[in-house]
Amino acid sequence: MNPWTRLAVVATTALGLTSTGVAAAQDYAPITIGPEKVKQLCEQRAPKVEERITRLTTRINGGADVHGSTAWLRAQAQKARDAGNTARAERLDRRLERRDGQVAKLADAQRRVDEFQAAHCGVK
Repeated sequence: MNPWTRLAVVATTALGLTSTGVAAAQDYAPITIGPEKVKQLCEQRAPKVEERITRLTTRINGGADVHGSTAWLRAQAQKARDAGNTARAERLDRRLERRDGQVAKLADAQRRVDEFQAAHCGVK
């Protein structure tokens, strides 16, 4: 069997298995949780998640004196540039770019927690 034929057989088999897996996955019902698990999520997990989201958002949006905030990262990158340490400044700049994206992710997580609490915990 030449390499092209082998590739065609492997691709056909993989596509066949994939389409079968997708069809089989569509037959299952959505996952549900019991009332005791919902109560645990409402009383224990949701407040912890909210507290963590608030703490991280506060830290990211903090001033230049807050270690890990975007302002602190900008200041550290500038200090590194002024000292001639461009490699460290570039690392801090990349970290700053990732950090800016975290605020949107945290806001989305807070929205999902609020929706869960409104739907299941009686919190508005």
